[in-house]
Amino acid sequence: MITEEQLDRYRIEGTPVRVVRDNIEINDVLGIVVAWDAESVVIRKRNRKVVKLSRSYVYEPVTAPRSEV
Repeated sequence: MITEEQLDRYRIEGTPVRVVRDNIEINDVLGIVVAWDAESVVIRKRNRKVVKLSRSYVYEPVTAPRSEV
């Protein structure tokens, strides 16, 4: 699970993140961190839509190599 400090750093810096949900790369969500609570994170995608995702997924900068789940 991603920590509060990591989420806050991504939000403040406006770092584009990749949310890896499974082994299929096309299912990744790309966007910026907007808000979070104990169980979920809100990501704003490039088309300005927001999605609410579980904190149990892998959150990493887009510039980093993609992790395998």
